[in-house]
Amino acid sequence: MGDHPARAVIWQACLVTRADLDKQPHEVAEMFDGVASRYDLTNTVISFGQDRGWRRATRAALGLRPGERVLDVGAGTGVSTEELSRSGAFAVGADISVGMLRAGRRVRAEVPLLAGDALKLPFADGVFDAVTISFALRNVVDTAAALREFARVTRPGGRLVVCEFSHPTNGPFRTVYLQYLMRSLPTVARAVASNPEAYVYLAESIRAWPDQEGLASRIAAAGPWDRVGWRNLSGGIVALHRATRV
Repeated sequence: MGDHPARAVIWQACLVTRADLDKQPHEVAEMFDGVASRYDLTNTVISFGQDRGWRRATRAALGLRPGERVLDVGAGTGVSTEELSRSGAFAVGADISVGMLRAGRRVRAEVPLLAGDALKLPFADGVFDAVTISFALRNVVDTAAALREFARVTRPGGRLVVCEFSHPTNGPFRTVYLQYLMRSLPTVARAVASNPEAYVYLAESIRAWPDQEGLASRIAAAGPWDRVGWRNLSGGIVALHRATRV
């Protein structure tokens, strides 16, 4: 997530269970093949345009320099990869959905986009100065294995930034936000998305995802990542988690 909001398969909009959140890679790919045509537009609408700022914040958190190499995992249509390239670094996007990659190549022919599973990336050890994943870690079947795989392709001293939905820090706002997720978001998605049922999964997966401290603990436990920290965006709707490759 790809680059942004919805990342998994759901067959019935009204019957989302915890089991539905445990998707296999081929199910995730099929889901994103189905939403690719209007994916970027839907993300902008349901985030009220904040997705653009989240992409800029991710680029800033990575601290990229010209000539460095950065891998954007779960890149989707490559809108996040394109943003990263504005730093002057060489940015490569990888995603498991061929449909998303195909949609991205039609509008971003200059952005390198490759098919790749977050659990088995098609790159040699230590070839990237930084790795990032935006709104897609929730949808990987084994979070710890993915974090170890990111470390494998990152050089020692390299950086990791995870941009992911999190938990708003203000209690009353958190209540309103969850009501929007579970009630309003699927309705909004129906008006613009090519497969609005997917956004019911989105709402449930966000609610089930660990909070800021919980994700930081997962990153530290997966290793070999050090100096793990985070910064809230939009009041904690999104959090940027950062770490350094040991």
